[in-house]
Amino acid sequence: MSLLPYALARPFLFGMDPEVAHERTLQTLARVQNTPLTCLYAQARVHDPVTVAGLQFPNRVGLAAGLDKNAHCIDGLAAMGFGFIEVGTVTPKAQPGNPRPRMFRLPQANALINRLGFNNDGLEAFVTNVQRARCRQPDADGGLRLGLNIGKNAATPIERATEDYLTCLDGVYPHADYVTVNISSPNTQNLRSLQSDQALDALLGAVAERREQLAQRHSRRIPVFLKIAPDLDETQIGVIAATLMRYGSDSEGRPDHSMGVIATNTTLSREAVNGLRHAQEAGGLSGSPVLEASNRVIRKLRASLGAGFPIIGVGGVLSGDDAVSKIAAGADLIQIYTGLIYRGPTLVKEAAEAIRTAVKP
Repeated sequence: MSLLPYALARPFLFGMDPEVAHERTLQTLARVQNTPLTCLYAQARVHDPVTVAGLQFPNRVGLAAGLDKNAHCIDGLAAMGFGFIEVGTVTPKAQPGNPRPRMFRLPQANALINRLGFNNDGLEAFVTNVQRARCRQPDADGGLRLGLNIGKNAATPIERATEDYLTCLDGVYPHADYVTVNISSPNTQNLRSLQSDQALDALLGAVAERREQLAQRHSRRIPVFLKIAPDLDETQIGVIAATLMRYGSDSEGRPDHSMGVIATNTTLSREAVNGLRHAQEAGGLSGSPVLEASNRVIRKLRASLGAGFPIIGVGGVLSGDDAVSKIAAGADLIQIYTGLIYRGPTLVKEAAEAIRTAVKP
C-alpha cells in the first residue's frame, strides 16, 4: 500500500515546468525501483485476468507509451499495479525531439498538450534498458505484459518510413510481448499520412512479412498493434479497419490474434479547450477532452472489426467510470497516461477495480 499520497506530491510537481517535473519523476522512479522505497508508491495489482491477442493479461489496465520513452522505469511502473506497460516510442537513432518548451498543462481541463517529437536515446539504449528490467527476468514473478512502441526518425523521409519501422521491429521483437507501430503522433512531420489507404497497406504488409520471419527465427509469434489518431472520420476509420482485417485474420476472415489496434493517440482538435491558457500551443492534446473522441473511434472500430479483434482503448481516462466507458465502447484493454499525471497511481487500482466490477458475468 502506498505510504505517500500523490495528492501531497502533486502541488510540488505542478509548480515546475511540466517537462522538468516529468523528467525528475522518472529519474526518481528509476533510482528507487527495486529498493525498499518502492513502498512509497507501490500497490497490489488487481486480479482480473483476461486473454487478448493470444496473451493473458493480469488485468485490463495498462500504461500508454510516451511516459517512459527510454524504458528506464519498467520495474517502478510495474509496482503501481498495471496489468501491462508500454514503453517508447523508440526510433532507430537517438534524436532530441522538438525544441523546448514542448509540454503544457491545462489543469482546468485535466489535459496536457505536448509536441515532444519522439525524443529518445535510440534503439540500442532502449533494448538495453528493457533487458535490465527485473520483472522481465526468467525467475521474476510472471504476469506483467510489456509492449514496445516503435516509430520513425524525424530525419527519415516519409517514403522510407517502413525501413525505420522494420529496423525497430527487428531490434525489439525478442523482448516484447507485443509491438506497437505508432503512425499517429502529430509531432513528427507527415507521420499521420501513413494512416492513408495505400501507405498503410504497404507498411502493414511489410511489417507482417517481417514479423513472420522473426517468428520463425525466435520460435514465438507476437502480436502487432497499430496506434491510430482520434482525428479520423468514419471513412478513414473504415479503411484502417479493412486493412487491419486483411493482415490480422485467418483465411476465413476470423481474427487470428496476430494484429490489433490502439485507439487513440492525442488530438489536434482544440474545441474542448478553447479560451484556456496554452490551448493554442501546437502539439497533441491529451486527457479528459479526448475521452469521447477516442471512444467514438473505438465504437466504429468494433462495429467494423467485429467481435474478437483486439482493441486497446486509450484517451481521457481519469476515473474508474472513464475506464469502464472504453470497455463499453468496445475496447478489450485500456491504457492511461495523462490520468496518471493528474491522479497518481491510485487511478490504476480504481480503473482496474471498476472494470472488474463492470465486466463480471
